[in-house]
Amino acid sequence: MAYPDSEPEVCRVIRRAAANGATVRPVGAGHSSAPLVRTDDVLLSLDRLPAGVLDTPRDGQVWVGAGTRLHRLGEDLGRHRLAMVNLGDVDTQAIAGAVSTGTHGSGRGLPNLSALVTGVRMVTAAGQVQQVEAEHDLDLLRAVQVSMGLLGVFTAVRVRVVPVFQARRREWGLPVQQCLDTFDELLTSNRNVDFYWYPRRDDAHLRTVNPVDDDPGPWQLPASGCTEEQAGWSNATLSKRRSLRFHEIEYAVPAPAGPACFQEVRHRIRSRHRQHTAWRVLYRYVAADAAYLSPAYGRDSVTISLHQNENLPYREFFADVEPIFLAYGGRPHWAKIHRLAGRRLLERYPQADRFLAARDRLDPHGLFVNDYLHHLLGLGDETAAAASL
Repeated sequence: MAYPDSEPEVCRVIRRAAANGATVRPVGAGHSSAPLVRTDDVLLSLDRLPAGVLDTPRDGQVWVGAGTRLHRLGEDLGRHRLAMVNLGDVDTQAIAGAVSTGTHGSGRGLPNLSALVTGVRMVTAAGQVQQVEAEHDLDLLRAVQVSMGLLGVFTAVRVRVVPVFQARRREWGLPVQQCLDTFDELLTSNRNVDFYWYPRRDDAHLRTVNPVDDDPGPWQLPASGCTEEQAGWSNATLSKRRSLRFHEIEYAVPAPAGPACFQEVRHRIRSRHRQHTAWRVLYRYVAADAAYLSPAYGRDSVTISLHQNENLPYREFFADVEPIFLAYGGRPHWAKIHRLAGRRLLERYPQADRFLAARDRLDPHGLFVNDYLHHLLGLGDETAAAASL
């Protein structure tokens, strides 16, 4: 384990590893379900690097420390009267890990967190600091935005932000069909919308989040069904703390295919896996973006994610549902479990070759490539990546 506390120290760690022929994997909060950071060589923690807001915000953008946990970042931005544009369902990740894997929330017009990145400072495999900014090298930035630590170790990230705002979250217990029937309408009138489906009960839990001063109200849904209402700063309202550990698979499918894909997943789980499915299924909406390895590249997407307790069997369950996602043109979430690798995986990303070209240029000797990523990118036996999960 390496715990550098400065950018020059990150450079020294990487140079030593390169001289010893070792692999380096950067790690933030370790939230990923996939073995992205697994290595027997050097695991480089971002925890001791400068965190929080690093400079004076300008033009709706601000540099933040790469290892900053999202919940702390929300608090730090709040002191500057700023907020993240959006957040995912949990806020325990480091900002570097969240953007590098395409973490997202839900809402029409709201892309994943990586699409909000306008600049990155990183240490490359040569042990040198490189600053990538949209205004100077947009092509490289689009490769870096979702890069899983393969192009360099992030030390700082520049993100777009919005003025701080109070938000109200409402939650309803509803029949799953009502969630599907009203989802598109709710997307047009609410800032954030998603829902969970509970397989054993076959009902759903729908959630909306809106600015307090621009709240359309719950007119689309029965007031009697509202199970929770909470208002507060957006960073605390958009995410919830989760203490249980779990395995997860998630795919992003083209938005128009979302309802049909979900219904097939629902039928498959109810007919084959309902008796041992202990967790809910999450349905969200993500706006299109231009990052080369983003699951939402070039298309508005619906994401559907399955969870299972960490101590319960999940491989057969996930493997049985995954072909449905693939049939609908799904792209997997990089930080979660899936069984694709090599060309079968990369052919789903139209700009994958541009990402690989950037990786070959910045890390020609594979300093940042562990066994799992080696197979994921199609550089070896594709079956090994699936077997490791």
